[in-house]
Amino acid sequence: MLWASDAPFRVYLTENLSSNFIVFVEHLISFVILLPLLFVSFKEFKGLNWKYWLAILFIGVGGSALALVAFTQSFSYMNPSVVILLQKLQPLIAIALAVALLKETLGKRFWLWTIIALGGAYLISFPDFVPRLFEGEVFNPHIIGVSLALLAAVLWAASTVLGRYVLDKISFKAMTSVRFLVATLFLLIWNASSGALSTFSQLAGKDWLFLAIISVTSGAVAMFIYYKGLSHSKASIATIAELGFPVAAVAVNYIFLDASLSLVQGIGIAVLLYAIFQLGKVNAQGV
Repeated sequence: MLWASDAPFRVYLTENLSSNFIVFVEHLISFVILLPLLFVSFKEFKGLNWKYWLAILFIGVGGSALALVAFTQSFSYMNPSVVILLQKLQPLIAIALAVALLKETLGKRFWLWTIIALGGAYLISFPDFVPRLFEGEVFNPHIIGVSLALLAAVLWAASTVLGRYVLDKISFKAMTSVRFLVATLFLLIWNASSGALSTFSQLAGKDWLFLAIISVTSGAVAMFIYYKGLSHSKASIATIAELGFPVAAVAVNYIFLDASLSLVQGIGIAVLLYAIFQLGKVNAQGV
């Protein structure tokens, strides 16, 4: 639910700053906060083989850096509440990835509720029922926003599964700190190559304040708590618990951003919530 607290600050920051720069500074501040944990946990990394390091690399680059850039950028194209509601597809994606990676089998009920969940997500994304690729002669930015939000959902879901895999070998403290290390290094190279580092000189006091807020609340602190919980639960259960993020975010966005939803999108929310609930039961029962 801490992840839900950053939308008002993130929307403000995207008005004047690029998404990749926002995410870089956010990770940099979080990494500085978590740096002591990295030194304390350094010995834990010596026993990791290439598979675990590959998983860590994906989590840092894909699940932390690229996912958050896509998520932040999507705010520029569509209603923030819709962006966040699409993250409810994460449990569906995570369970599917667990099947692919862990070779688990799923029955007909899983696929039934999967189709229903996708239907709910479709209503949330396209309340007019038909995705309009163009508005007149201009490409519809809503399509871009939906695509970015779904990309973030896929990357975060994959990171949940891989994060649980890595936590079998290292502590949640080590996992949290190395995630931000990998992501910060990747984002530093990205921003340096694009010339975005010059933006530091343009930051106002309010920009620094908002960047610090999202770094501490939805960044370092939230991720620290997240990996603590994930170390004591299954990935499939954890990804259901992550629904606290979009549920709380809708309320936050309505209060602070006046981001309302249409009736059709409300129906889509209900359908998607119920389908995800049933998918959780299917996963727990293994049928």
